[in-house]
Amino acid sequence: MILGLFVCFFECKKEQSHLKHILTMSKFVRIAPSPTGRLHVGNLRSAVFNWLEAKKNGGTFLLRIDDTDLARSTKENDQGIQDDLTWLGVTWDRLERQSERFARYEIAAEKLKADGRLYPCYESEEELSLKRKSLLSRGKSPVYDRASLKLTDEEKKALEAKGIKPYWRFLLNHEMVNWEDGIRGPVSISAAEISDPVLIRADGSWLYTFTSCVDDIELGITDIIRGEDHVTNAAAQIQIFEALGGPVPTFTHFPLIVGKEGDKLSKRIGSLSVPNLRDEFHLEPMTLWSYLAHLGTSDPIEPQLNVDVLIKGFDLKKVSRTPPKFDTDELMRLNARILHMTPWSSIAKRVHEDLSLPQADEAFWKSVQANIVVLPDVKDWWHITREAIGGIIAENDRDFITLAADVLPPEPWTTATWDAWINALKAKTDRKGKDLFMPLRLALTAREHGPELKTLLPLIGRNRVLARLKGEEA
Repeated sequence: MILGLFVCFFECKKEQSHLKHILTMSKFVRIAPSPTGRLHVGNLRSAVFNWLEAKKNGGTFLLRIDDTDLARSTKENDQGIQDDLTWLGVTWDRLERQSERFARYEIAAEKLKADGRLYPCYESEEELSLKRKSLLSRGKSPVYDRASLKLTDEEKKALEAKGIKPYWRFLLNHEMVNWEDGIRGPVSISAAEISDPVLIRADGSWLYTFTSCVDDIELGITDIIRGEDHVTNAAAQIQIFEALGGPVPTFTHFPLIVGKEGDKLSKRIGSLSVPNLRDEFHLEPMTLWSYLAHLGTSDPIEPQLNVDVLIKGFDLKKVSRTPPKFDTDELMRLNARILHMTPWSSIAKRVHEDLSLPQADEAFWKSVQANIVVLPDVKDWWHITREAIGGIIAENDRDFITLAADVLPPEPWTTATWDAWINALKAKTDRKGKDLFMPLRLALTAREHGPELKTLLPLIGRNRVLARLKGEEA
């Protein structure tokens, strides 16, 4: 009786949620990070793909915190994941936590048990390991042999009397599981070649394969967009969806990112978290949007300052089956291009507050932005233009630098001052080209490269320029 009420309640909740999305004809997608750590590159790509798909189709984006692992999940990581997404600009329409849904999983598990699709197993990890090794040594696939299904009720009671708690597997129907994948196209997997998946551990904790299906049914997820490492999981999950009486979502599995040389993504890159990308690489959020939205697609990776452009052009059909190569050098070049395009109005607050440069203005930004790769580079140029530095004057250039100081134009200075100064020097020396301007650049900036000196001169100011030419500023 109680089980019947549980199942009825489960079915009603499921139907209400799914009906809402059928009636609205909208897509409902989700990402499901685990709060055992911060978001990394792979998570970000999944978030970008799902978010863009939702926005492109007027759908809903769910952030589901998969915190069933109570021992390893932390509130700090939960909040950190939300902070990471907020920094990137990924907004969610709904937030759910699996730790608040345990009762729902109990109801679903009871339904599967009652239907004979969830059965107890008693092997230890060591026993299972020996079975796998034995099968592999004989050239066979390490598929679970369903030995626990042959146990009698008395045998089960005897094992439990010894303190052995069962874990629970889902009984797969040994048939072909077919679906049309959004990227891979037609997919067929024989369930006979897959071990019956464990849904509940011996300690009573839930596994992702099961809880994800329950959530997707009840919350009304219509499209599952994730990495291709879940393709085999999809075959098992489709049968779980069907066993629970729920609609099967559309599946789209994209290739996983690989390293620059085409090898499996190294831990150094694969473990890049949002804090790493933001605080160590100093990447702009739009750099990651521009890169990840088109990485592995037929579209070129170009800098974009607005996600609306990415939404408009996004199409999962453009994603290649070939694993995309993650190149940090390309990412840094893209970051530079993003900053070179960024208007002062969009960056002023960060320059003033994050970089602690309240006196910086648009003229300064326009002068230096073409020569920065990451935003903190701005501080270097602020130091060069507004603070004391030690210029570089080669011994064989000292007479030339002394002459340059003598013909230095009076203020007020504009961007035309540089040409006037250079023309005066040309009239008094036979220097030209690099021999003419490089000694001046080194004396004034202590660098061989940088913004055009015609834009830097007014920022540095005549008194500071003169002091550097005379070697009086250090």
